[in-house]
Amino acid sequence: MNRQQHFSLWYAFIAIAVVMLVHDYMTERFQVEVIPYSQFETALKAGDIADVTVSDTSVQGTYKTPGPNGQPRRFKAVRVAPELVQALNQARVTYRGEPGPGAFQQILGWLLPIALLVGFWLFLSQRLAQSQGGVLAVGKSKARIFMEKSISTTFADVAGVDEAKDELQEIIAFLKDPQGYGRLGAHVPKGVLLVGPPGTGKTLLARAVAGEANVPFFSISGSEFVELFVGVGAARVRDLFEQAQQQAPCIIFIDELDALGRARGISPVSGGQDEKEQTLNQLLTELDGFDVHSGVVLLAATNRPEILDPALLRAGRFDRQILVDRPDKVGRLAILRVHARKVTLDTRVSLEEIASLTTGFTGADLANLINEAALLATRRGAGAVEQADLNEAIERMVAGLEKKTRVLSTHERRTVAYHELGHALVALALPGSDHVQKVSIIPRGIAALGYTLQRPSEDRFLMSRAELNNRMTVLLGGRAAESLVFDDISTGAADDLAKATDIARSMALRYGMVSELGQVSYESDPTPLLGNSIETWKPPRYAESTAALIDKSVRERIDMAFIQARSILASERALLDEAVVQLLDKETLSGEQLAELLKGMPTPTGPAAPADHAASVLPVDRHKPPDHAATPT
Repeated sequence: MNRQQHFSLWYAFIAIAVVMLVHDYMTERFQVEVIPYSQFETALKAGDIADVTVSDTSVQGTYKTPGPNGQPRRFKAVRVAPELVQALNQARVTYRGEPGPGAFQQILGWLLPIALLVGFWLFLSQRLAQSQGGVLAVGKSKARIFMEKSISTTFADVAGVDEAKDELQEIIAFLKDPQGYGRLGAHVPKGVLLVGPPGTGKTLLARAVAGEANVPFFSISGSEFVELFVGVGAARVRDLFEQAQQQAPCIIFIDELDALGRARGISPVSGGQDEKEQTLNQLLTELDGFDVHSGVVLLAATNRPEILDPALLRAGRFDRQILVDRPDKVGRLAILRVHARKVTLDTRVSLEEIASLTTGFTGADLANLINEAALLATRRGAGAVEQADLNEAIERMVAGLEKKTRVLSTHERRTVAYHELGHALVALALPGSDHVQKVSIIPRGIAALGYTLQRPSEDRFLMSRAELNNRMTVLLGGRAAESLVFDDISTGAADDLAKATDIARSMALRYGMVSELGQVSYESDPTPLLGNSIETWKPPRYAESTAALIDKSVRERIDMAFIQARSILASERALLDEAVVQLLDKETLSGEQLAELLKGMPTPTGPAAPADHAASVLPVDRHKPPDHAATPT
């Protein structure tokens, strides 16, 4: 319920309360007691009548004796005797005559209360309709209209999506000069769909288009079309496009289009699903119906394009689909500079270094990073945001909040220290591994007792088979250190084992990197284009003998990675023990401290990788941060 609806309801409550109070006051103040004429004569003879008003059919007046509450007592007698005047004179009572009501007064007495009631109802209905609430406005569009003067967002406020901005320049040119833009017969795309992961700036980009074009901007979410009553969604779609036609040229922006445009017929459940399909059908009809030269441009945004109805995406409806992806290093630097203008930064801050350390971050993540750093600097009473604040904010976002109250026993601290330094030493020993930024045994997040923070120094879009093997070896470095030092293992490697198993299975099932299984893909990518999916069971597309080979291949690669990690740590056991002493003392070691401590460490020659580990490349899911960004225990 919005603010206007609150005001409308308060108006109704106040009006009802005022009417009731006035009614009670008038009833108590001017209550008239209807008495027989004989009782009036008795009171008149007793001298208890103060004044009377005489009409053709009745006599009304006030008693001299007040009521119990001190209010005047009034009476009315219906019958009038001819000798009343003489009796009034004898009783020395003030009296006056009153003519009977005319025909106009009688009609007005009937119509005035009805007119007041109807007027109050119309006023209340108008207020409810203006606030877009209540039954009378249930079919009205809930789109929020931002006029050109209220939109201050421009392309200067949007960074990191240069390709998307270039694609939208045509929309702006058409809205500014539709005649000149269409001089060769071309027309603007009827619909533009912004596709991208959450937080990449799709809504901000749409507002920037409206701000650059200086046109009205209709903004509504796809879920706001869906209502309890059947047919309301379709009515709101019609009303939205009617309002847009009246305000043309303008932009209609539908956020979270997947709530409205989900593919039809994919659910066997009826009822609410039928209402959604009816709303989608009405949207398809409106897209076919409005003129491309009318100056109405439809923008929509979604992060689930794979579930949209194919009829919605065909040419002639959403003609253009623009990918708003996670920014690269140059884009992240531009976004950081935009948000850094809002805070006070120390002159020694290097945003280029922060951009290098935030691979996989979206625009929303970077905005939150700057805000977290500013809060940290404010909390410690600093005059400006320093580099340490930004680094700490990255750790909070990647590894979680520091748990200072979680106290570990001495044995647990040693186990965690060896585990985390096992990751770090293996990563430093293997060529091509991501840079180790920090190792800590301070608990963070929900269950992490320690963490090894690795961040890639550059954006990666392909990974070779050898690099995947090295990644599995780094993941198993913690378990290898525990088994080497304590001759036992703990539960701290559960997350490492899960990630290593996923890599090994992907190599066998999806990437064709196992010679025994051939160049065959046995399983499609389980994740959608732009986000995480809910895992559902699907029948395997291979025989049981092939499944046995897959399981054997996964186990062999994980065992080989574990043996290689243990061999690296065994050859550098003295350095491992020395680093553990330093980590237990300081609780945190930076990448530079580790490099200085392990200076001159030779690259070990662990067990040879399997024969099929020749160099090959595969696509990397560039829509998610690297899985090993923070390796918790």
